[in-house]
Amino acid sequence: MFDFILKKTFGSKNDRELRRLAPLVDRITSLEPEMRKLSDAELAAKTPHFKERLDRGEPLDDLLPEAFAVAREASLRVLGMRPFDVQLIGGIVLHQGKIAEMKTGEGKTLVAVLPAYLNALTGKGVHIVTVNDYLARRDTRWMGGIFNFLGMRVGTIVHGLSDEERRWAYNSDVTYGTNNEFGFDYLRDNMKFALEEYVQREFHYAIVDEVDSILIDEARTPLIISGPAEESTNLYYILNKVAQQLKRDQDFTVDEKARSVLITEAGVAHAEKILNIDNLYDPRNIEVLHHLNQALKAHQLFQRDDEYIVKDGQVIIVDEFTGRLMPGRRYSDGLHQALEAKEGVRIENENQTLATITFQNYFRMYDKLAGMTGTADTEAEEFKKIYNLDVVIIPTHKKMIRVDHPDVIYRTAEEKFLAAVEEIKECNRRGQPVLVGTTSIEKSEHLSKLLKREGIKHEVLNAKHHEKEAEIVAQAGQLGHVTIATNMAGRGTDIVLGEGVVERGGLHILATERHEARRIDNQLRGRAGRQGDPGSSRFYLSLEDDLLRIFGSDRIKGLMGKLGMDDGEPIEHRMVSNAIAKAQMRVESHNFDIRKHLLEYDDVMNQQREVIYAQRRQILGGQNLKEDFLDMVAELVDDLVAEYIPDNTVEEIDLTALKTAFQRQFGFVPDLSEQGNGDWSEYLFEKVRERYEAKAQEIGPEFFEHLQQMVMLQIVDNHWKDHLLSMDHLRDGIGLRGYAQKDPLREYQREGYQTFMDLVHRIKEDTVGTVFHLQVRPHQEVPEEARPAQQQMVYSHGDGGESPRPVKRKNGKVGRNDPCPCGSGKKYKKCCGKN
Repeated sequence: MFDFILKKTFGSKNDRELRRLAPLVDRITSLEPEMRKLSDAELAAKTPHFKERLDRGEPLDDLLPEAFAVAREASLRVLGMRPFDVQLIGGIVLHQGKIAEMKTGEGKTLVAVLPAYLNALTGKGVHIVTVNDYLARRDTRWMGGIFNFLGMRVGTIVHGLSDEERRWAYNSDVTYGTNNEFGFDYLRDNMKFALEEYVQREFHYAIVDEVDSILIDEARTPLIISGPAEESTNLYYILNKVAQQLKRDQDFTVDEKARSVLITEAGVAHAEKILNIDNLYDPRNIEVLHHLNQALKAHQLFQRDDEYIVKDGQVIIVDEFTGRLMPGRRYSDGLHQALEAKEGVRIENENQTLATITFQNYFRMYDKLAGMTGTADTEAEEFKKIYNLDVVIIPTHKKMIRVDHPDVIYRTAEEKFLAAVEEIKECNRRGQPVLVGTTSIEKSEHLSKLLKREGIKHEVLNAKHHEKEAEIVAQAGQLGHVTIATNMAGRGTDIVLGEGVVERGGLHILATERHEARRIDNQLRGRAGRQGDPGSSRFYLSLEDDLLRIFGSDRIKGLMGKLGMDDGEPIEHRMVSNAIAKAQMRVESHNFDIRKHLLEYDDVMNQQREVIYAQRRQILGGQNLKEDFLDMVAELVDDLVAEYIPDNTVEEIDLTALKTAFQRQFGFVPDLSEQGNGDWSEYLFEKVRERYEAKAQEIGPEFFEHLQQMVMLQIVDNHWKDHLLSMDHLRDGIGLRGYAQKDPLREYQREGYQTFMDLVHRIKEDTVGTVFHLQVRPHQEVPEEARPAQQQMVYSHGDGGESPRPVKRKNGKVGRNDPCPCGSGKKYKKCCGKN
């Protein structure tokens, strides 16, 4: 009650923030007449003028009104689009490192230009992050003209670019690209063998478009670069057949809420009999037990055309939030192989992790991070706790007049679909376009069959037909159009209303199920009613929907029974609506806990990753290489002295053991007779240093330094790869510590630290040992079969991935005197082949 009175008296926190920004907006608008008088050249000359002022020490915030006014005028001249005052507010919020929640159709793409221009004046680069390659290319072409007009360079980071093209894009003033590509470039850079091969520079400022999709929906699965690990695939086929013979509720139980399968004692006995083994829980059979669990999961919890599809002999995951296909992404822990066995397609090998990072830790590396989306307020707590980002809700330019009808709920899914078809028929009869939202490919195709039966012409947009996405979405607002879509239609492209549609009530959104996240529902609703257009929305639900069935209360069914509902009769009741809202909030809270848990574990790896990557960069820089190496030597000598000469006295020396250890570590045995009663560590270190200098002279100082650098890099990389595997195994089994009344996270942190310290020590031992045992032989040609094969790397958002295929030229090689394939009519050497 007190909060309500405060809000009424002083306004909400969001209202107060908007009032605080109003004078800044007025200042920008007051500069408009002055900017309008400038010629194009004079307006463009403002950019070097602003840079000079920054060089003289003027704060960036002081430049904001003028820089925004310049960008606004440039936008008007280049695109014919003048940013509204609410868009200026959005731009200021982004510059301040916050999240701007802006409704669909409010021009978020243009808003990002304002803070991007201002922050690019520092010369450190600005990254504008989008969800897919199409949007990255579109926004570069669309908004790039404004930056070019103002004398700035714009780059694009998408799939399939060479390192040279990536480096050029990252060195631009403003770089558009996808979250996956930015993350993978960071990992790839930290696997390279020369600093000049790096493509990225420092992480200065990032604006993340559809920030909730990237920083929340995709945060649960890390980016991974992996290489193939040798493992037999026959086991998956065998256990797939076993899983088909086990009976639900007798041999195993299924918990859909926790998405887990538990084998019963009867099931264990049944499986042991089929596999002809004595004890499934014998440590030797632990892998069999694990993969049997995964096979049961594949059959019981993962449905074809829902969580995944089979295309061209491959199991491809369907993103649960966007409805898009995710080729290259693979489920972890053998689950993807279990799905491949279930569908009878070729099983890909397991992959070993070479480098990994979560989006949470990648984006937290930026000095300043901002984001924009149509739906962020429901996740404001998570944005604040994990990324320290505040959410500011930006008012719409025109008043929202969309009518959101209450949900209608039916007993069964079939009743719900039949009722939805009736409403679609009614809208279609009066010419009102309808966008129908479904949660899976299977349901979109089921509804399509029902509409075909009624003779209603419609388009289907799902992961199977994504090639026509832009064309289908562009037509969705035309008179009489019916479009059935999965969550793909919720983001990225505005639906513009056709002629005569406004008079018929605008676009109608009909959703056939509620998503477990309220944001996804709000995204779908937001497709209608853009920029003050009319529109409407309604959700059709049933008690058989996953959300209500798994997370809803049994009281809903009881309530509907008491109300005496007949078949096909819907219910609209506040108690039911509240129960649905509570179910969604429970799921959101559960998913937040998962992401927070992932981050707590990944923070351990993140600290270790930063140490290793910093060490790699230091080695590549070649600075203090000799000093660092001799520091390692000094530590190893101290360790040997502590072990074999505990009291630093000659009586305690185990000469034979000390000589053996020295020979193994440093490749020689020092003369111990010369040492008197002085410090053994200093004496032995001096002997090793002399040996080191002699080896450098023997091989040649420059070549020796290069060899030393390569040895250090190879050893760091090999040990880091093995360490990632060890940490994966540690994490997989750490949950069992809970049975011993120990906190698994604390145990993981403690053992992870110890494992990392062991890694650091092994790196020192192997680096020093390898360098001292180096021998240079005369040059010999290595036979082709003896050369190491280049490792195929796999890039995935998840775990594992699809092996890259070699690029083949579609047409024959173009000769220098052939006609140029670009169609200019010139010879190739005089046209595209000139450079």
